[in-house]
Amino acid sequence: MNSNIKKYIPADGLAGLKENFKTDAISGFIVFLLALPLSLGIAKASEFPPVMGLLTAIIGGVLVSFFMGSRLTIKGPAAGLIVIVAGSVAEFGQGDNVLGWKLALGAMVVAGIVQILFGVFKLGKLADFFPLSAIHGMLAAIGIIIIAKQIPVLLNDDPLLGKGKGPIELLANIPNFIMNLDPKASFIGVVSLAIMIGWPYIKNKSIKMIPAPLVVLLFAIPCELFMHFKETEPAYALVKIGNFVDSLGMNASFAGVSQTGVFVKYVIMFALVGTLESLLTVKAIDLLDPFKRKSDMNKDLIAVGIGNTFAAFLGGLPMISEVARSSSNVNNGAKTRWANFFHGVFILLFVLLAAPILEMIPNAALAAMLITVGIKLAHPKEFIHTFQIGKEQLAIFLVTIFFTLFEDLLVGIAAGIVLKMIIHLFNGTPLNSMFKAPTLVSFEGNEYLVEIDKAAVFTNYLGVKSKLDAIPPGFNVTIDLKKTKLVDHSVMENLEHFKHDYESHDNSSVKIIGLDDHKPLSSHPLSSRKAK
Repeated sequence: MNSNIKKYIPADGLAGLKENFKTDAISGFIVFLLALPLSLGIAKASEFPPVMGLLTAIIGGVLVSFFMGSRLTIKGPAAGLIVIVAGSVAEFGQGDNVLGWKLALGAMVVAGIVQILFGVFKLGKLADFFPLSAIHGMLAAIGIIIIAKQIPVLLNDDPLLGKGKGPIELLANIPNFIMNLDPKASFIGVVSLAIMIGWPYIKNKSIKMIPAPLVVLLFAIPCELFMHFKETEPAYALVKIGNFVDSLGMNASFAGVSQTGVFVKYVIMFALVGTLESLLTVKAIDLLDPFKRKSDMNKDLIAVGIGNTFAAFLGGLPMISEVARSSSNVNNGAKTRWANFFHGVFILLFVLLAAPILEMIPNAALAAMLITVGIKLAHPKEFIHTFQIGKEQLAIFLVTIFFTLFEDLLVGIAAGIVLKMIIHLFNGTPLNSMFKAPTLVSFEGNEYLVEIDKAAVFTNYLGVKSKLDAIPPGFNVTIDLKKTKLVDHSVMENLEHFKHDYESHDNSSVKIIGLDDHKPLSSHPLSSRKAK
């Protein structure tokens, strides 16, 4: 079976459209059902006009599909960027959301250009520099912030109750939110949340194929109509869309450059966090690809950068390769990038032909969807999994969460990186090899030998990776780690990724040796290894 899969690779371009039209169109339609409400919810939670979330999904599908370097990822707005986008609107606007939106767009345009440059200068390997525990800690913190901000929306509280409050303050105010809830809307919100959380546990495969957000809409919209929300509920209870075509235009403003510190901060955060999330998704989806294709990370970054630049000019949210929609795309049998294209086309058609339906959606239902995303990001399983990898990984994970919640994302991930470097020094990593690992590559017969000296850690892996990437396919590769004092978890996982990608080629093998004299820091197979 596997050998047959390896030999058959779906065609790309117009030939791929003709060959895989049915499977890709069906998958694109199912993903559209998932993406439509989520894009609305993400935009609203980001303090953007809701329709702008759909604009980003349309651009991510219809435009970016022609440039992307991955085959199965779905491009669109992501919950992981809500915190950054909402923060930029608040800081730039100082209470004026429309002004904040336009100034934030200016920073997003520049960030999109930065992402294009990342791809041009082949920085698609950027994700390999950051410790995985810090990245997961950042995402968990984002999940907690999303939950905190969406609870009052779920209960349809007056937005003024939560305005200006940080995530910790919002969580502390949950009793107050419950005391002031709106009975009708909160009923829809709580039931919608129960549907979202409970749907994965349904055993029937046919029923399970229906996206949970669609089920929520099929429940929430009739409830809204039955309860006469437009006549009985506050204006903030329902989604406001307006005219999609009229909302398009040159919405970005670059006047925010005058706020130099704020502008630079958000350019860095949009470009860095968006790039990291996107690259990690592409790597994850490559592992799920039944045809074992390897994405061109740099080409994909350029495509995302083009999409972000174009979307920001028009007023849209930043986009990434979004993991939940991409996973759904793989599970639905998509074969080429045309599935992403179709998902964008279906959203465009729906916005043009059926926009009034969108204004029947209660915001409490959208909040339920976003809280579910937050729960996935900050699930207790993430804490347990990180602990299983190693106590030091959990420490980095928790420190990143703490500083992200109490400061911001940049401070959080910086704190995680600094702590990991301190731990590496404590575990015997020579200071002179912290950023460069002496790596010797030799070749004899059909064998490549890669010998890594002193330490193999996240801060020096890019140099190792460049030498591994230079090895042509079709050989037997041995990676020797016996001379290292420490091999960290990030490197262990990246070497596994390299092994997977390299062995997808015919007559290619990878063997990792030299860890017999190392002590694993936990029972996890990819835990850090310290020389005995």
